[in-house]
Amino acid sequence: MNLPNNPDVAFGFHPDLGVAAAVVDDRPHLGEVLRKHHFRYSHGLDVYLLPEGTPHNTAVRTVAAATREFQDAGHTVAADPRIMVPPPVPTPDGVAARKTQPGQSLTALTGELHELRRSADVAEVLEQILDEHHGAVGDLEEFIDTAAAWCERLDTPGGRELGQHLRTIAHHVAFLGDRLADAQLDLSVTPDVTPKDAPPLADVPLPKQHKIPSVTHTARARAAVRSSPKRPADLPAAPEEAPRSTAAPPSPRRTR
Repeated sequence: MNLPNNPDVAFGFHPDLGVAAAVVDDRPHLGEVLRKHHFRYSHGLDVYLLPEGTPHNTAVRTVAAATREFQDAGHTVAADPRIMVPPPVPTPDGVAARKTQPGQSLTALTGELHELRRSADVAEVLEQILDEHHGAVGDLEEFIDTAAAWCERLDTPGGRELGQHLRTIAHHVAFLGDRLADAQLDLSVTPDVTPKDAPPLADVPLPKQHKIPSVTHTARARAAVRSSPKRPADLPAAPEEAPRSTAAPPSPRRTR
């Protein structure tokens, strides 16, 4: 990293060691803040490191929380932008890994909507969500499908049932993406602009959300009575239920 301003704290990224932090030598309390956020000092490298195996999202949140605490105390902080780049998703042999890029969160995109007035601008925000390679809808569908595969890998009745349920949800996410794509297309050809005297978007009440009951409680009931390190193994087992008569539709891969 090129640090021309000599910050009090610098966060960097090492391909083998993960996120690392360095502090100026004359302020020991900086190290105390890092240890509070689960960094550990490496005497051999003279830097602070997160525990091995820390998930990427956890590391990003940790750096953000520590940075906020340092800045609130008046310290200067520098961070390598490569910290934000997620690791590649594992793929089967022969399948090219998808390039990873730091994407905008849905929170950031929602905040952006509050500043827009033209329909075409809103369509551009929706296009980011629907992007084939980095859109939130496709990523969510892939995440749910992967979670379903994880459940099925348990090779238990409860795992297979949860996997089936998750694949149904992924199917609904794909359907939602299709409907959002229709709305995005309509917005892109709509010339409307909000009037200057329109109320702020934050003042427009949102519709009330309705709670949707759970589709099945079978897997939850099995998990509740399954033996665990904190539960005696001699408790009665849950009664077996008849297999479900309807199979969940497979989650189609979107081709946006």
